[in-house]
Amino acid sequence: MKILHTESSLGWGGQEIRVLTEARGVARAGHEVLLAAPVESRIHGEAKRFGVEAVALPIGRKGVTGLAALRRLLGQSAFDVVNTHSSTDSWLSALARATSGSKAAIVRTRHISASVPRNATTRWLYRQADRIVTTGEKLRLQVIEEAAVAPDLVVSVPTGIDLACFHPGERAAARAATQLPADALVVGIVATLRSWKGHRYLIEAIAAMHRADVRLVVVGDGPQREALEALARERHVPAVFAGNQDDVAPWLQALDLFCLPSYANEGVPQALMQAMACGLPVITTDVGSIGEIVTDGVTGLLVTPQDAAALRSAIEALLGDADRRRALGESAAARARERFGEALMVERMIAAFETARSAKR
Repeated sequence: MKILHTESSLGWGGQEIRVLTEARGVARAGHEVLLAAPVESRIHGEAKRFGVEAVALPIGRKGVTGLAALRRLLGQSAFDVVNTHSSTDSWLSALARATSGSKAAIVRTRHISASVPRNATTRWLYRQADRIVTTGEKLRLQVIEEAAVAPDLVVSVPTGIDLACFHPGERAAARAATQLPADALVVGIVATLRSWKGHRYLIEAIAAMHRADVRLVVVGDGPQREALEALARERHVPAVFAGNQDDVAPWLQALDLFCLPSYANEGVPQALMQAMACGLPVITTDVGSIGEIVTDGVTGLLVTPQDAAALRSAIEALLGDADRRRALGESAAARARERFGEALMVERMIAAFETARSAKR
C-alpha cells in the first residue's frame, strides 16, 4: 500500500512519537509511507531520525493554503490510505479528498481522551473516515458514543514500544550515565510538561513527605517548565529537570519508582508502557485507557487524579517496601512483554489500513 500520514501538531510527545514509530514499522513491512507535516513542527524535524520520509506542508492551521497543498499532493500521488492524527489535518484531509477526486481511504487515529464535540460538523468529519483507530478500548467506546459512529467502524490499536530498547537494566550503571546520585531514592516522570500530566501534584506530594533522601527527576519539556521549576524551588523539592532526551531508557532504568499522575486527555501513555517494560513499579491514575494496562495492586498502583495526598501516600508506601516495588515491577515487565510490542501495533495498523482500503473500494 501507499500510505500518507498527516500531522498538524507542532508539539512533541507520545502522539508524535507513535506516528513516527508506526510509520517506520509499516515501511519496514514493505509499504510506501510518507509523512506530511508543517516544516516548523518537531515531528517533521524528527522524521529523518526515525527513517521516515517527510514532506513539508502548511497544515498547522485550517485554511485554504493548507487545503490547496493537500489537494495537490493527493492529486500527484495515488495514495491508498491517508492516516490523519490531529483535528486540523483531519479536517483538511477530509476536505481535500472530497474536492480532489482522490480515491484514498481515510483512517482517523484518535490518540487522546478529550471529549469529541457533539455537533453536526464534527459528526460529518468522523463519518468521512473509512476506519477510526483509537489507542485504547475506553477511547473506542467514547468515540462511538460522542461522534455517533457505527461500532464496527472503530477499532482499538494500542501503541507499541521497542522492547529491545526498553527493558530492565542495571540501576547503578544508569545512575552513572545520567549523573543521578547513587544512594538516593529516585522518583521520576517522563512526560511533556503540560498541566494535565499532573507534574504539579507530584511535586506537591514529594514536598509533603519532607524526606531528604528522595530525589525527583522530570524528563521532558513543554509550556509548564518554568512554572514547575519555580514550584519545585518554592516547595524545596530536590529536582532534576532533564529536558527532552532522545534516549529515555537510561533515565527510566535509573529510577526506583515511576509516577504519571495525569488527570485528562490520555490514551495509553507511551512513557508509562516504557517504564513498565523497564521493570519499574508505577503509580498513575485511571484516566483515558490507562486502566487497560495498569491493574491496581498487580502491575502498578492507581490513585485518584488531582489528589496530592493520595499520591504521597502511594509513593511513601512503595518507597518503604522494596519487596513490593520489586514484585510490581516484575509484573509490569511481564505485561509489557506480552502486550506492548511494536510489531503487534504495526500488524494491527496494517490490518486497519487494508480494511479501510477495501471499504473505500
